[in-house]
Amino acid sequence: MKIDINADLGESFGQYTLGDDEKLMGVITSANVACGYHAGDYRTIPQAIKLAKEANVAIGAHPGYPDLLGFGRRNMDIPAEEVYQLVVYQIGAVKAFCMVEGIQLHHVKPHGALYNEAAKNRNLALAIVQAVKDVDPQLVLYGLANSQLIEAAKKLDLAYASEVFADRTYTEEGLLTSRQYDGAVLTSLESIKKQVSELIFEGVVTTATNKKIPMQADTLCFHGDGQSAYHHAKAIRDMLEANRVNVQAINY
Repeated sequence: MKIDINADLGESFGQYTLGDDEKLMGVITSANVACGYHAGDYRTIPQAIKLAKEANVAIGAHPGYPDLLGFGRRNMDIPAEEVYQLVVYQIGAVKAFCMVEGIQLHHVKPHGALYNEAAKNRNLALAIVQAVKDVDPQLVLYGLANSQLIEAAKKLDLAYASEVFADRTYTEEGLLTSRQYDGAVLTSLESIKKQVSELIFEGVVTTATNKKIPMQADTLCFHGDGQSAYHHAKAIRDMLEANRVNVQAINY
């Protein structure tokens, strides 16, 4: 049994520091680097890439809506063809810094509201996946398990990883519970361990309405901006390895 552990990193901006990228690099196997639109900038992108390179962590681009003030977590009414250009632009920024460091960009994972909307909007999902494939057909698409993002990757013949979340609750439709609702984010290590154990060892998740639904898990996400992200990620990795789960980056 194997699993990739990913986290959203490089999300500081200018003088504002967010997350503990250096510590997290020691426990994750792939990093989603903010591209400068929802977070990050031309200094934080290369910093995150260098940290990932030193830690032998796979590097991904983490494109989002152009919404620094809202951290990319607010919905925006942007046509699919414009989202295509938006994603190409952001992947290009991270890919260029990877080239400077002499390493390969490994994957692309949409961020926040863009990710959640594409999980249920077929046209948006297809635009994102097409953008990824047009930039580099060797890239892997990280998308919410059982969502339109995964279906779009299948349709366009792009490698994909079904993503599950350690620290977010789910609806009965298999979507992430909106952050507008209490309990959308799991904060206790006990609740996170319970959810991860179900996801990895049983292939199911218990929804916010206490219903079990099937869930494919290729990569497990921790939000890098979470207050205890490093401690939770380390505890979960220790738990998985103690149960003989091979924690490694996605490799196709």
